[in-house]
Amino acid sequence: MKIPLHYQMSEYDCGPTTMLNAISYLFEVEEIPPEVIRNIMLYSLDCYNDEGRLGEMGTSRSAMMFLCNWLNGFGRLDRIPVSGQYLSGKMVTMSPEGRIVHALRCHGVVVLRVIIDVWHYILVTGVEEDPTGKGDLVFQVFDPYYDADSKEFSGPGIEFVEDHPKEYNKRIARSCFSGNGLYTLGQDEEREAVLLYNGQTELTEEKTIEYYI
Repeated sequence: MKIPLHYQMSEYDCGPTTMLNAISYLFEVEEIPPEVIRNIMLYSLDCYNDEGRLGEMGTSRSAMMFLCNWLNGFGRLDRIPVSGQYLSGKMVTMSPEGRIVHALRCHGVVVLRVIIDVWHYILVTGVEEDPTGKGDLVFQVFDPYYDADSKEFSGPGIEFVEDHPKEYNKRIARSCFSGNGLYTLGQDEEREAVLLYNGQTELTEEKTIEYYI
């Protein structure tokens, strides 16, 4: 059974919420060990604000890298067939030839660090061709910050979606990620993404080879 993806509970927990949503999207409820949920929460929300308050600057990139490595190790124990790759810098691009688009086309998901008003984590669950016929890509995104009423985080290239609660709540044009407005990836040295896969559903080369006699 799959369940609807979740919104964050505070101004700070976009990181763990998005990681948990990635696991929820990839796996059935019955497949998810509670240890995965516990450790995502345990190792995130590790940044202090200027007043020394833990968690009030969200989750660090080092914590996301650690979680990716931990999930890889956990997957190798055969508790759940999860695997991940941590990307940073120029590897984080939404170009059709990039590793993010490749991961999505292989049925993976992407925990992506972007800028809204502040640094923010979102989940990218799919990619499609621009229905307007302009030849660009549109990404299916679940933004864990709930702004469906105010539409605060809206603009050109951003479409709100209400009928896919288990998959995405926005469709965002590729141009937004490389622009200067909402959902930009930022400078090369600031970019970060975590690619996550379910080994049972990941589309691999071995699964797509066709044999001809």
